[in-house]
Amino acid sequence: MAAMMPRPTQARLVETRQRGWVDPYAGLEAFDFTRQAPPPGLAAFVDHFWVVTWTELAEPYEQRIVSHPTVNLNIASDHRRIAGVIKGGFSYTMRGSGRVLGVRFRPGGFRTFLGGPVSELTGRFVEISDMYGEAGAALSERVLAEPEARAAIARVETFLLGLDPREDPLAEEAAALVALAEAEVPMVRVEQLAARSGRSMRSLQRLFRDYVGIGPKWVIRRFRLHEAAERIYQGLDLATLAAELGYTDQAHLTRDFTAAVGMTPAAYARRRS
Repeated sequence: MAAMMPRPTQARLVETRQRGWVDPYAGLEAFDFTRQAPPPGLAAFVDHFWVVTWTELAEPYEQRIVSHPTVNLNIASDHRRIAGVIKGGFSYTMRGSGRVLGVRFRPGGFRTFLGGPVSELTGRFVEISDMYGEAGAALSERVLAEPEARAAIARVETFLLGLDPREDPLAEEAAALVALAEAEVPMVRVEQLAARSGRSMRSLQRLFRDYVGIGPKWVIRRFRLHEAAERIYQGLDLATLAAELGYTDQAHLTRDFTAAVGMTPAAYARRRS
């Protein structure tokens, strides 16, 4: 049996609601972003609902995201899909006017809605109608037809509750471990997370594949990249940052950062000016 999860001993250095957005401050000039907590019946499974709206953009705006270890359900005029954990960076281009309504599930929280290992979705986008048939297609149409965001969210809440989700102690454990990996900035190796969890390396990897959808090494490294992006944006020294976040050298951090963010750390730092 896994040990009781210890509370994180160090909060992350940067608190932003847009953690993982590339250049979040520019994004907030292009669109409106709101989020809403789930009702009690979904709190064990859903981290939050989110809505992005934009109006009469003069030029298309591309928002790039350095993804989280979570599953998202997204409904917009041009897509109605469930996104598994996306290993690389990805982006969404907004044109004219529009709205995206999303559900960000807690790590491990989507397994009850999938009925199998979350790794089956990793790196994939699955149409809601393909997963849930006519009921999923009807949900998408109702959400798109609802002009008021809170009412649209209420339709998604009703749909998810109707799927009769069941709480799972292993899902809770997975969520706690992901939160620990995010909050503990000095945590840079899977061995550290395994030791804190009370699980063997192999057991920890199985738990993450089954409930989170991806291995603990990726999760730790992704959170360290989130930290790097925020600190680079604040103007911190790259060599010092690489050592602190567990990279072998500055070049290693630069390679990982460029692959996920789509530009070098130096180019990203210049966006501050």
